[in-house]
Amino acid sequence: MSTTSTTSTTNTETPLPWTRGSRALLPDAFRLGPVRLAVTELDRAVDFYTRVVDLAVAGRGREGEHEVAHLHAGGEDVVVHQQEPDARPAGNHLRHAGLYHVALNYPARLEFARTLRRIVDSGTRIGASDHATHEAIYLADPDGNGLELAWDRPKEQWPRTVETYMHVARMPLDFDGLHALTAHEPLIPAAAPGLRVGHLHLHVGDVQRGIDFYVGLLGLELQFDLGTAAFTSAGGYHHHLGFNTWRGEGAPPVPPGVVGLRQWRIYLPTAADVDAARVRLAAGGAPVTPAGPDAFTTADPWGIPLYVGVDPAR
Repeated sequence: MSTTSTTSTTNTETPLPWTRGSRALLPDAFRLGPVRLAVTELDRAVDFYTRVVDLAVAGRGREGEHEVAHLHAGGEDVVVHQQEPDARPAGNHLRHAGLYHVALNYPARLEFARTLRRIVDSGTRIGASDHATHEAIYLADPDGNGLELAWDRPKEQWPRTVETYMHVARMPLDFDGLHALTAHEPLIPAAAPGLRVGHLHLHVGDVQRGIDFYVGLLGLELQFDLGTAAFTSAGGYHHHLGFNTWRGEGAPPVPPGVVGLRQWRIYLPTAADVDAARVRLAAGGAPVTPAGPDAFTTADPWGIPLYVGVDPAR
């Protein structure tokens, strides 16, 4: 079932931020880099991400005190696993900030359909939804790290008003249509190049405080503030970063020694862009630590680490 909306904007409807162009302080050429996830068993995690999510191993080795594996889909890394055998499970019962899910975006609907077919064949339990801007499959890795696998519709097909979006953004996924794309081909064993980190979604303790940090200091644009969740982006995207209080208002910072997100990355086009972000964050009292030429690390109010650097693709 298609959920593409053709509703036009009227004077009584509220245009969405992506219909008027980005007002973010960060440049439109902003993009996300790889995420680093703590896992308890590296072999088990690598098996899941290669067999079910269809990534490939770019390399394995030791970095500092940890065994790590870098995974990709024929291009740069999208996920880095860091083995921490003694890490405790994260989850809603622990009530703390941290990773909700990381979204991996497929470059074409056919690639998304191929991944769905592989996941169904593997017997992995999933959730699914059509958000009008993108189609999504939800699942968790063996350590409980949340994943969203997604395909973005062309931007011209996205809903143009808040009213339309709120009406169609939770439609069922079109399983029949996706199955039809792959029904007459053999199972494709790996993701095609072009898979990327599309967005990140975090648990935090206070949505407004998250807006103050990620919009006011880092420089993303606020797309939606739903009270218990907010969605932000650069370049007029539907969202690069979401954060919510679904583990409870006032959830504390990430405790040490649990599996989950160890770092996420944003890449900016120039050293001047990186420096401007650094200055804003430092002026706002956020921790800022140099991380090599034209790069630094920081952390949000809940201790969630972020790397900001010049885009290596440039």
